[in-house]
Amino acid sequence: MRFKRLKIVEQIIIISLIGVLVPSVISWFVINNVSQHSLRQELGYSAQIIAKIIENNISSVLSADNHRLDEIVISLKYMPNDNQKNLYLKNLAINSEVFKNFEIIRPSENPDFDTNDRVLYNSDTEQLWISEKIHDDKYLKAEINTKLIKDNIFSNIEDEKSRRVYIVDKSGKLVFSHNFDETDFQKSIKQLPVNLVNNIVTRFETIKNQPRVYLKMDDLGLIVIVNTTKELTKSTINKARLKILAAFLVAAAVTLFLTLLYSYYLYFNIRQLFKGIIAVSRGNYKKPITPLTNIFTPREIIFLAEEFNGMIDEINASYKKLKEKNKELKLLDSFRSNLVDTVSHELRTPLTSIRGYTSRLLRTDIEIDDETKHKSLLIIKQQSERLSRMIEDLLVIPDIEGAKLNINFERVNLLNAIENSIYSVKNIENREIENNITSDFPDIYADKDRLEQVIINLLGNANKYAYADTPIVIDAKYDNDKATIKVSNQADYIDKQTLHTLFDKFIRLDDKTTRTTRGTGLGLYIVKGLIEAMGGSVHLKSTQDNIFSVKIVLPLFKEVQNEN
Repeated sequence: MRFKRLKIVEQIIIISLIGVLVPSVISWFVINNVSQHSLRQELGYSAQIIAKIIENNISSVLSADNHRLDEIVISLKYMPNDNQKNLYLKNLAINSEVFKNFEIIRPSENPDFDTNDRVLYNSDTEQLWISEKIHDDKYLKAEINTKLIKDNIFSNIEDEKSRRVYIVDKSGKLVFSHNFDETDFQKSIKQLPVNLVNNIVTRFETIKNQPRVYLKMDDLGLIVIVNTTKELTKSTINKARLKILAAFLVAAAVTLFLTLLYSYYLYFNIRQLFKGIIAVSRGNYKKPITPLTNIFTPREIIFLAEEFNGMIDEINASYKKLKEKNKELKLLDSFRSNLVDTVSHELRTPLTSIRGYTSRLLRTDIEIDDETKHKSLLIIKQQSERLSRMIEDLLVIPDIEGAKLNINFERVNLLNAIENSIYSVKNIENREIENNITSDFPDIYADKDRLEQVIINLLGNANKYAYADTPIVIDAKYDNDKATIKVSNQADYIDKQTLHTLFDKFIRLDDKTTRTTRGTGLGLYIVKGLIEAMGGSVHLKSTQDNIFSVKIVLPLFKEVQNEN
């Protein structure tokens, strides 16, 4: 029998069928297993990521609360008696959204209180406390609003409905939960290893495709448990298996022409993915994938492209945020260094004066006349007011930087505000202050207390740098809707380049090695922040004839503003 040779078309069909079907079946089994393993790992990785996110949220929230508690402790140290402290803490508890209650305790009187535990949880009363040391024998305990804490901790995983998250204390008692299930929680507690690893996300799953992880936060005494549910496993591994099977069945059913055509389009789109990956590896986070979409383009490619482009957008946004945060960290480090320098240099002098004159008044071995006592008390008062102004300047900086200034707009009589400011600083030195503002000057629309703080800073700044025996002059004018207030004095000429830097923090005309004037270097920075918060502007000018002036522009009061 003569062997019948097949036609080219027939050979292509047979080879195509063999070349597609056999590898397809084999590949399906291999890829299915690899995909299942990868998805299982992905579920584990995502659980680990969720655990880290919750850890970061807990640390961030408690760090912010500890920072607030530090500020409260600092305030308590300066209060002379327990009644004032208790009243202060009571008012804080009433007005604070974060803290519900405060207690000042002595470890010696409370043997159950462990000074090493910053976070304390009472499962019987469901109370969460944080503590901070006031003195060696006193600690401040603050009860935190657990609902507010819970909202912040789980804010990033609200859409993660197929995960169950439990946060327990060292004894295994539940503190917070997300998608709570009693049966699942009890199993998780029983299956936890006896010896837990500190501060490392660890898997401890007992079911193959349902990974579970825990994270023991040793410094806080909390354990985060993240469980994967059956629904999530089913929606990932099983669906992926069906999609892969469908894709291979379709691939096996096409002809050689469709196979080659499909291969061409598949190659083109995969090449786009490779280009995108290479671009990311080289630091280009702005190049999206543009796949060729038609009937031959698999859904997985479109999905991958969309996910990849979404990932690129997130990476790019995160990269920008990281650069901004790094910049903020550098500014914060600079601010910290300058703050330490300013505090050590500027606060030491008035404290030394206060301590010296106080010690003089307390001496019993000498007789002090009334005039000396009055002079000493006057100096103590002046130095205390100086300390108060410096502290007020330091405390307003975070509000200016965070745009959190509380501005109470009202109708302000400019003449009264200027006179109050002059009265507050008239005892600094025997310097003449010329106030040229008349009583018929129209009212302005501003925050009276903030405006007086601005004028006090400007007068103090002018007093420090003005020539001896020269006056400080205050003028004002207005047009239809704006008032311009000018504070001027005679001082050395300042070039334009230096003039533009005077609004920065801790900028002084004399450096710390040649410093001849006192001050924090924050005056003009605070002036600019407060005036801009009140809808105004600030302008500096220095002329060759040695006149330095500061102009502030604020809106005039109108009845329509009062109605609003």
